[in-house]
Amino acid sequence: MKRLLTSVLLSLVTAGAAMAQAWPAKPVTLLVPFPPGGSTDAIARLLGNKLQEKLGGSFVVDNRGGAGGTIGTAAVRRAAPDGYTILVSSLGPLVIGPHLLKNIGYDPTRDLDYISVAVQAPNVLVVPTASPHKDMAQVLAFLKAHPDKMSFASSGNGSSDHITAELFWQQTGTTGLHIPYKGGGPVMTDLLGNQVDSSFMNINTALPQIRAGKLRALGITSARRSPVLPDVPTMDELGIRGLQVYSWQGVAAPKGLPAEIKAKLNAGIVATLNAADVKPRLLEQGFEIVASTPEQFTSFQATEFERWKKVITERKITAD
Repeated sequence: MKRLLTSVLLSLVTAGAAMAQAWPAKPVTLLVPFPPGGSTDAIARLLGNKLQEKLGGSFVVDNRGGAGGTIGTAAVRRAAPDGYTILVSSLGPLVIGPHLLKNIGYDPTRDLDYISVAVQAPNVLVVPTASPHKDMAQVLAFLKAHPDKMSFASSGNGSSDHITAELFWQQTGTTGLHIPYKGGGPVMTDLLGNQVDSSFMNINTALPQIRAGKLRALGITSARRSPVLPDVPTMDELGIRGLQVYSWQGVAAPKGLPAEIKAKLNAGIVATLNAADVKPRLLEQGFEIVASTPEQFTSFQATEFERWKKVITERKITAD
């Protein structure tokens, strides 16, 4: 019996090693928990295209938006940890949404293996160029004179743009109207169509329309002015303290991903982000390259999870 058990265990170990060595032997799904068109979708598609070149096989993006990204993230949690279902997500479903939404179907501190934070970027408050608000002073004056009348669109409850708007109102003693969407793409459509008044949009999503003269940037949530928007003042410069917020996109997998696959995937992501034909393009779009290790991402997720839990609790922020 002992010999039989040993034989079975050795067979399982050998099979697992062979699976990891052969990976990817079939298409890998990069599940994005938001609709097409936003920052996370763009990063997933870039990674998918490049990982095919570096690791072989095929990488297919699957967009499953809803509930601030928690529906798609829950689907990844339920998937087999075999390397064929990978999550590409922003911070919302991983460190903010769990504190705002009930019964999300996963615990981000226990149910996922973290592979790499790919990039990070600040948010920028934008309004359509047809907006009467020419600068932050006019926005604040309007908000104080007309509470809850100016709409702030976000890519969903618990997203970085949602939480940034909430912090903005808290820090300025104002209130606005939060309009949650199912991703950054629909936000842009309605913003350009003047259906909503403003949004704390990821800089890389907003930048093309700012450069095209269709959106006006009023302030940025970074510690220093962005090199791609040097004329846009930081929130600190505008006298709004405590509003340094960076959105980020990371890659994770269902808990139990084989170490060999995790290492391959991380190496492929890091190489992609630092490639000569990728890094300059991302920097030009306003992204900052992070390309962290699995250990660094795991630690970072835990820190961010507690940071936003404290903010949401202390400021009594809700998803409503």
